[in-house]
Amino acid sequence: MNDSSQATRARILEAAIKVFSTRGYHDTRMDDIVEAANSSKGSIYFHFKSKQEIFLGLIDTFINLLEDQVESIIDSPSHGSDQLSDINQSVIGLFDQYRSLAKIVLIQAVGLGEVFEERRRMVNDRFCDMIEKRLQRSVADGSLPPMNTQIVSRLWVGAMNELIIHWIFTPGFNLEANLPEINAFFKNSIRYKELEP
Repeated sequence: MNDSSQATRARILEAAIKVFSTRGYHDTRMDDIVEAANSSKGSIYFHFKSKQEIFLGLIDTFINLLEDQVESIIDSPSHGSDQLSDINQSVIGLFDQYRSLAKIVLIQAVGLGEVFEERRRMVNDRFCDMIEKRLQRSVADGSLPPMNTQIVSRLWVGAMNELIIHWIFTPGFNLEANLPEINAFFKNSIRYKELEP
């Protein structure tokens, strides 16, 4: 896609976030998204064939943002507890920045049918895979004891998922302020120890 086409697609997705987050998936009509995007039906249908495709596009957009941030930290020179803290801070910051989109991905996608459930599972699997690979590296370098990294990665993702869902539904709950406690929980759960210099 050229720059103009990409900008139009992004504008449609931004409008869809607003509409889905206020009206919910079932009560949203394509006309609502057309109006919010200040666009034509033809333009919307050129980029997305249906409301479902727009919704799935939002899920993909969010997981790509999340994946890019986590992978850049995993590939950074930082290691150990610094890297763990950086990942948690990055994830929490992204959810805070895109609260409406997080609500769509984590709350509204649940119970919408097999297509959405499959996409939601794919999101969880991709995130678990990233965490598992990082844990495997730490086990290999000796900073973590041997463990079932697949189980631990799923426990971590489940814990973070529950925490963020609580945050979405609890006005005034500050994830960032609780970051030290969150980091301590994850470090304690894997018996983390700093490598000797």
